[in-house]
Amino acid sequence: QVQLEESGGGLVQAGGSLRLSCVVSGIQVRSRTMSWYRQVPEQQREMVASVTWSGNMEYADHVKDRFTISRDSDKNTVYLQMNNMKPEETAVYYCQTFPVRGQGTQVTVSS
Repeated sequence: QVQLEESGGGLVQAGGSLRLSCVVSGIQVRSRTMSWYRQVPEQQREMVASVTWSGNMEYADHVKDRFTISRDSDKNTVYLQMNNMKPEETAVYYCQTFPVRGQGTQVTVSS
């Protein structure tokens, strides 16, 4: 059974940084595409970053050069480093490997 558990969310001021972690069980992170999504209530879920099994990374245009997705195969964990954060990026951030999604972690960016 695949399980994903996010952590690292919280309150940060605009321009600040957070690092989210997603501990994965049931699969090896290096064998699957791992993604971070975010969702604001009543808005469509948005893909933020992903990394394929081969290591190819993809980012949403508006987070390029600020966010970095990475994985640690030894810890079987996926990370999302978020720098220079903006208030409009307040959302619940989810880790996902299709079709499984974690419970999410709240990120709030204050202005």
